[in-house]
Amino acid sequence: MINMVALKKALEGIGFTNVVTYIQSGNVFVDTEEESPAKVGFDIKQEIFKQFGHDVPVIVIGQEDLQACLDRNGFLNEEGVDLKKLYVSFISAELPDNMITQLNLNFIKPDEIQLDGKRIYLKYDISPAKTRLDNKWIEKNMNVMSTTRNWNTVNTLLKMFQDRS
Repeated sequence: MINMVALKKALEGIGFTNVVTYIQSGNVFVDTEEESPAKVGFDIKQEIFKQFGHDVPVIVIGQEDLQACLDRNGFLNEEGVDLKKLYVSFISAELPDNMITQLNLNFIKPDEIQLDGKRIYLKYDISPAKTRLDNKWIEKNMNVMSTTRNWNTVNTLLKMFQDRS
């Protein structure tokens, strides 16, 4: 586990500004002149390895990605949906629209997924602790890196972005 205060200092040390961390979750906000999300992710990943010795996946998520979660998550249209069972996996590469038909979704039932570019909306029947539909399954079956956040965290991160503007 990486101390968020130490991570903040490390990222400031390589030129990121207005670095803010959100709890001990690995969520970090940075300002940078760099326009390439891939380059930002690479720089962060490289610095984490250099400073802390951890080779961790880094996925850069922008305000637009978080807003899309609110705008395009089809599970939100279901009457009586339990928000505590909704999660979003942010993935490292956009998936083709036909990917959903290529997957053996019987393996994950009764959990459900919806694909949306570089986001996967998850609706767990019971909870993420009692499912086969986890980051390992996503990464193996979709050949991507992923990081998953619960619906409350997605909303909190979006609010933090909006407050920074």
